[in-house]
Amino acid sequence: MKNIMEQMNEEVVSAFTACGYDGKYARVTVSNRPDLCEFQCNGALAAAKEYKKAPMIIAQEAAQKLNDSRVFAAAEAVKPGFLNLKVQESYLADYLCQMMEAEDYGNEKTEHPKTIMIDYGGPNIAKPLHVGHLRSAIIGESIKRMGRYAGHEMIGDVHMGDWGLQMGLIITELEERKPTLVYFNENFTGEYPKEAPFTISELEEIYPTASGKSKEDDEYKERAMQATYELQHGRRGYTALLNHILNVSVTDLKKNYENLNVSFELWKGESDAQPYIPAMVQKMKEDGFAYISEGALVVDVKEETDTKEVPPCMILKSDGASLYNTTDLATIVERMEQWRPEEIIYVVDKRQELYFTQVFRCARKTGLVNADTKLTFLGFGTMNGKNGKPFKTREGGVMRLSALLEDINEEMYQKISENQTMNEEEARETARVVALSAVKYGDLSNQASKDYIFDIERFTSFEGNTGPYLLYTIVRIKSILKKYEQTGKSASGKKILPPDSESEKELMLEVSRFHGMIASAFDELAPHKVCAYLYDLANAFNHFYHETKILAQEDDQRQAGYILLLQLCKGIMETCIDVLGFSAPERM
Repeated sequence: MKNIMEQMNEEVVSAFTACGYDGKYARVTVSNRPDLCEFQCNGALAAAKEYKKAPMIIAQEAAQKLNDSRVFAAAEAVKPGFLNLKVQESYLADYLCQMMEAEDYGNEKTEHPKTIMIDYGGPNIAKPLHVGHLRSAIIGESIKRMGRYAGHEMIGDVHMGDWGLQMGLIITELEERKPTLVYFNENFTGEYPKEAPFTISELEEIYPTASGKSKEDDEYKERAMQATYELQHGRRGYTALLNHILNVSVTDLKKNYENLNVSFELWKGESDAQPYIPAMVQKMKEDGFAYISEGALVVDVKEETDTKEVPPCMILKSDGASLYNTTDLATIVERMEQWRPEEIIYVVDKRQELYFTQVFRCARKTGLVNADTKLTFLGFGTMNGKNGKPFKTREGGVMRLSALLEDINEEMYQKISENQTMNEEEARETARVVALSAVKYGDLSNQASKDYIFDIERFTSFEGNTGPYLLYTIVRIKSILKKYEQTGKSASGKKILPPDSESEKELMLEVSRFHGMIASAFDELAPHKVCAYLYDLANAFNHFYHETKILAQEDDQRQAGYILLLQLCKGIMETCIDVLGFSAPERM
């Protein structure tokens, strides 16, 4: 079904064209003066220049045509030429009834579904997830869900860091500790063991130890670089070790991402791009794009319109080794060959913008993507502590993501336990669900590109613009619906009636905004718009709830209308939080 703004636009376009004016001027927007009207149209001001008429006259003519509108109860021209609009209450009730009856509340899927790949997560193998991985995972997951809800095929790729010196460091340290392992015997030709020679805990300790040694011992670092080179050139034992490292790490990563309600369709890493590098490099050379500069192979990507220096994109180092640029470009080759996406979205730290400008330009210039393939950089800001600096542990170190979630779960458990209405098992599970809403909403309610303060105390509050406040609102609606059901009454076969109070109309208007909001939020890759809508909807419901005797209403038809409105409100709120990547408990 057409969203309510489209229907209102059509009505005003009809009025403008009936008066002889171009319909392009008849755009309806939400009023910036809700004390005067609900919607407005400012087109008469712009039309006045073309038609050489006073804007007030144009607005008055359009208002006259809207006198008998089925959509608007009032259309008033006010100086200097604004058109103030109020919605017809019967029309609003009918619109919500249509939403109730339609699949997905009448949300129309895109007419042109695309295959869209989204690159988010980006963990490094053999390292635990820390708070620095939080934003990419949360923002990326919500955008993937928004795209899927819009009707696109969304393919999420974790794109792990599983290549480069870090692998050589792990292999070198492992050889020092367990030199008799068959992986280090170049003459071994048999089958390698299926079980890894280390646990995830050992692996997470091996890498920082090796990294520390390499900074103090040049000979050790040289060995690690040699191990990296041999791994990248297919040494059999090292490749087997890499597979063990991947299997052990990915198992642990999946568990941690599941705790965040984040998932990926692809568990690819930089190593998966390696087979595509030789042919890609050769083609760049043959086509005349790649050339040697100071020993390295590079491609120029600067453009005449650049106001800042954009250095060449380096493809290979002077020793022939690949870089992040190389694997990112080869990954694009793999994606185009395997999935042919119309768009690839990268959810990464905004400080990497110049790097991705180089990669995107190089991919286009060298023909790695089709001319109409969209490459999108979605850069996010920093998650800071209350001191305004990047979030750290009390000791000043980088906090593990698991530790952060445990802290918030415990904070939430303590608050829920104060009510003493649940046994411990239910309280723990409810705390986990609510804590996740606190973390995700706390992040997503901010515009992605902006830094934000991670404040556990504020995020876990049941009051204000927080995840727990939203969940508490949903739980409150569930409770009312359950009590209504227990009376033996049913709203089946009934319909939402025109509002009989301002608070009910305001709630109905907020519900009606769902379609337009969800479409524009994905178009702009802006989960914060979903959050803002949810908060407004929750406030509108709570205002209605406090002013209205829902369960004490004596008129059964009116009461059934309230119940249907609440069902619609609940369903839309649950759809929105699902798009954001969290859910609501049955009670709190």
